[in-house]
Amino acid sequence: MKSVPTLSSAFLHPAGQSLPEPLLALRKQRASALVDMPLPTRKTENWKYSSKYLKLADDMAISLPAEGKGGNSLAVPGYKVVFNNGVMIPEASEYPDLNGIIIQSFSDLDEDDAKAVSLQLGSTLDHDQAQFARVNGARFEDGLFIRLAPGAVLDQPLFVIHETTADASGSAYPRIYVEAGANSQMTLVEEYISSGDASALVNTVTEFNLADGANITSIRLNMEGESVQHIGATGVLQQRSSRFESHCVGFGGPLRRHDLQVRLEGEGAETKLNGVVVTQGKQHYDNHTSIDHVAAHCNSEETYRNIAADQSHAIFNGRIHIHQDAQKSNADMNNKNLLLSNGAEIDTKPELEIYADDVKCAHGATIGQLDETSVFYLVSRGIGRRQANVLLTMAFINELVQQIPVEAVRETAQARLNDFFEQTFQEA
Repeated sequence: MKSVPTLSSAFLHPAGQSLPEPLLALRKQRASALVDMPLPTRKTENWKYSSKYLKLADDMAISLPAEGKGGNSLAVPGYKVVFNNGVMIPEASEYPDLNGIIIQSFSDLDEDDAKAVSLQLGSTLDHDQAQFARVNGARFEDGLFIRLAPGAVLDQPLFVIHETTADASGSAYPRIYVEAGANSQMTLVEEYISSGDASALVNTVTEFNLADGANITSIRLNMEGESVQHIGATGVLQQRSSRFESHCVGFGGPLRRHDLQVRLEGEGAETKLNGVVVTQGKQHYDNHTSIDHVAAHCNSEETYRNIAADQSHAIFNGRIHIHQDAQKSNADMNNKNLLLSNGAEIDTKPELEIYADDVKCAHGATIGQLDETSVFYLVSRGIGRRQANVLLTMAFINELVQQIPVEAVRETAQARLNDFFEQTFQEA
């Protein structure tokens, strides 16, 4: 009988020791729990389409060294925190100095705050679904702690720039924990970029804990290079009347995976999830989302759109779970997918699990190709065929891109999408 592959022991030996003692103890505890951790295979349901793309050679277990540079990130019209290979670079960061807002690296936390954070890390996630969040918990060498006091408002977006310098094979484990007090507000932008051509793994975890009435907007922009495997998880806990809004824009690579889990635990909580993914060549991108309606009178709205060209592969798996006491829930999930070639593949699986009887829920998914009638119409009006393809493809996702509330992110996403169109439709 063929044995199940397990995580190499090389991934259980973190190098950095600069964290406060409570976080070092947590990391050691979680590393010991990973001994003989099964790696996902094709029989692992939530990795069914992605397990074959996962390549974890022992040389990738080495933590990439932080290089202390600012990198080539987008122009930031707000506050900025820079991480290089999972370690915060203070000299490249620009902090807000506002009452009621604490932004610190894990390595700078005092003993009391480090202990409090250690008790919360991982509490927003179902680790049976986001398995690699466990690996991050055993390997993170630094992280970002954000605390918003009740009523605190961050007046500009906070950009967290995650740079991976892959000059040699290795891995990085960025982590963010956000504690949003009652009626606080902020916009957090996570940007993932890379340089270098060596094989690298970026394993990320971001957690949001929203108190009553908190309002958080999360924007995630994944633009890493072709040598980087990215496995990320985002966990969200929401209390009464809180609002969480997510905008994820992803460009494919050898392996891209993002688990987004939202749990509505307080009455009147609302969540909105938007996602755009484009893949080309032989790239791969896998989005898994989960929304748990635990309390009554909560609303959720989810819209994801995928575009796949050449021989690439995109996956969407969205799950909404309406618990027994979640009466008067309102949930809507929509996934639309566009195939630009016969060799591309998109797999979609919307799931709706309802245990309450007084709810309003809907879900749907479509997969199709560009409408030749529409292309012909534009061409007959004097528009070139290539430009017609670009216009129709952009129209497919533009509604979601334009909803991103930070102009600099919209412009960066648009520029990358234009590059995608240029390469995809160059022969048209």
